[in-house]
Amino acid sequence: MTEVSSLTGRLLVATPALADPNFDRAVVLLLDHDEEGSLGVVLNRPTPVDVGDILEDWADLAGEPGVVFQGGPVSLDSALGVAVVPGGTAAEAAPLGWRRVHGAIGLVDLEAPPELLASVLGSLRIFAGYAGWGPGQLEDELVDGAWYVVESEPGDVSSPSPERLWREVLRRQRNELAMVATYPDDPSLN
Repeated sequence: MTEVSSLTGRLLVATPALADPNFDRAVVLLLDHDEEGSLGVVLNRPTPVDVGDILEDWADLAGEPGVVFQGGPVSLDSALGVAVVPGGTAAEAAPLGWRRVHGAIGLVDLEAPPELLASVLGSLRIFAGYAGWGPGQLEDELVDGAWYVVESEPGDVSSPSPERLWREVLRRQRNELAMVATYPDDPSLN
């Protein structure tokens, strides 16, 4: 897979036709996409668990709402930290404890002391689990029309209203996808 075809850093927005309940109206940030498969986190699935309950040292740096998000159905017992470093560009050296994924968005080493990143983080989200696809699996789902692929924005990672993220991401598109944002939760009631 060439760099041009990589979807790393882009969003997968579940189409209304996607039948998998794990991804109903999901917005997934792709953290890795190559010939070996894909890995991402669902940005709009907050849990009732406070970050402080599982990663006390990182609680003060976590954005609102300060809860753990369910990143996907795989490895729910593992945690991933995704953070935005304002002004973080490819030309600049990445801060210690943070690995750039795309633009200003990157992964946080949760084993590192939070003090290393406290002064540079713009936002931080903690995810339990992730969404994963084997080689070619995501591409097959794209062909089947399960996902819309759109550009991410740094604010997507830290949306203060994750329950509205699906509609907000679709609404900002400058094409027919903006109309999909009005799709009813239950079309049978239409």
